Amino acid sequence: MDGWVTRRLPPIESGQLPTVIPKNEDLARMTLYLTEAEVGEILTMDLALDAVEDVFGAWGRGEVINHSRSRIALGRGSYNLMSAGWPEKGIVGSKSYVGGSGGISFQVLIYGASGEGLLGILDANLMGQIRTGAASGIATRHMARPNENSKVAVIGSGYQARTQLEAVAGVRDIETASVYSRTAENRDGYAKVMTEKLEIPITAASSVDECLEGADIIIVITNTREPVLLGDSIGEGVHINAAGANGWQRRELDTRAVVKSDVIATDDVDQAKIECADLMAAADSGRIRWEQVLNLGEIVAGTNPGRTNASQVTLFESQGVAMEDISVGKRVLDIALERGIGTQLLGGGMEAGSL
Repeated sequence: MDGWVTRRLPPIESGQLPTVIPKNEDLARMTLYLTEAEVGEILTMDLALDAVEDVFGAWGRGEVINHSRSRIALGRGSYNLMSAGWPEKGIVGSKSYVGGSGGISFQVLIYGASGEGLLGILDANLMGQIRTGAASGIATRHMARPNENSKVAVIGSGYQARTQLEAVAGVRDIETASVYSRTAENRDGYAKVMTEKLEIPITAASSVDECLEGADIIIVITNTREPVLLGDSIGEGVHINAAGANGWQRRELDTRAVVKSDVIATDDVDQAKIECADLMAAADSGRIRWEQVLNLGEIVAGTNPGRTNASQVTLFESQGVAMEDISVGKRVLDIALERGIGTQLLGGGMEAGSL
């Protein structure tokens, strides 16, 4: 790593500043690098729920800048970049990743907002799964009916479906849950693993309709291109988290399901206009207006009430936004410094007076 010096980070006492070793007497800034395993040592769903709720509240108060994802096509893959800034917290940063035939890998970079340099580099595959779940958890907390014993229906059984249900269980008392996906082995495996993890009874359903029966909260987290949740299947008063599709060519809900929703929110309306095919199709057909779609931050901050009665159907369309990444990432960085986790990279920051 040309121009960098590395050193394992020793633990520091809470409240102290980390030690920085100058290189060749330069005023080098410390950058902390955290691997996937090190992020996993620190990050919990409770931490993510708190960090995501915090940033959405700030977003609703106009304190956060979020830039939508941009993509560079690379034949059979793409480079993806998204960024956000939170001046009040003194941070700005980005998440980037390349997805292709060789797989996918995510990195989050966090900078000091006043020129302090690059504070941290985090491998972010796990963090992405947890923060995406946390966004649905916060939407559920603020939009779903406050039932004491909820039933949750999960459509999809992949790795993202696990953190979705974990997050909802973190904000609601779940009595039971059901899961449906096309492959019986996958849905049976999901039910077994998540029953053990969450200690609630989870059953595998043989159809979407069976999965949805009696549900108060619906999670849709699939890689489908065609809608799997249809408006005719949605009952009164339910809350829906749709979190699997973030491209114009992929839909999880049909237009009737969107139109049936009395309150529609997303993590960023501007990003949804170019990525959320569920809402794009409904808007293009004239069945909804973009003006009626809320930023989740408005509901979290209390500037819009969201749900106003128990019979309303509420919908959260999650695209995944960078402000979630920098909020969660900064919490993880701070804890890593306190615990002495990670590797110092010296030489990657700005020198004083270099601008």
